[in-house]
Amino acid sequence: MRKPDSLKAVLLRSVKPLADNPENLTLFIDRGAIGCRAGSLSFQYSYTLNVVVQDFAGNLDTLIVPILGWIAENQSELLQKGDSQPFTFEAEILDGDLCDVSIDIALTERVRVTPAQGGVHVTHLDDTLPTDAFPGVAGVRLIDGVVDMTP
Repeated sequence: MRKPDSLKAVLLRSVKPLADNPENLTLFIDRGAIGCRAGSLSFQYSYTLNVVVQDFAGNLDTLIVPILGWIAENQSELLQKGDSQPFTFEAEILDGDLCDVSIDIALTERVRVTPAQGGVHVTHLDDTLPTDAFPGVAGVRLIDGVVDMTP
């Protein structure tokens, strides 16, 4: 699975409190499932990615916006859901300006498995959108994994 590492890299590059304290960011995969069809070894991972940020100091927007930007490029159908809720979150307010935040994102990743000499060839299919295919959400676009909010 590649999406957890991709999102983690974006958050560490674009959220200053996490860049300064990467140990405060932990990712877990919950409720994982494999989907496949008879006659093929190709499959799809379906899982909930739980992003946990401990002792977060700062405006929660600085965490939410990069996640929305990442979703726009890596799992864009979440932004088109009928309930308009691409993910859920919980936060525990701690002392001072600190909080612990838990974010759940339902993700999928497709994997093609084809016969190869002496075994199989496994290819993780790219779910990202081509450059400039999606204008971003509310003017937000990831540029080299960093959120750009310029108009």
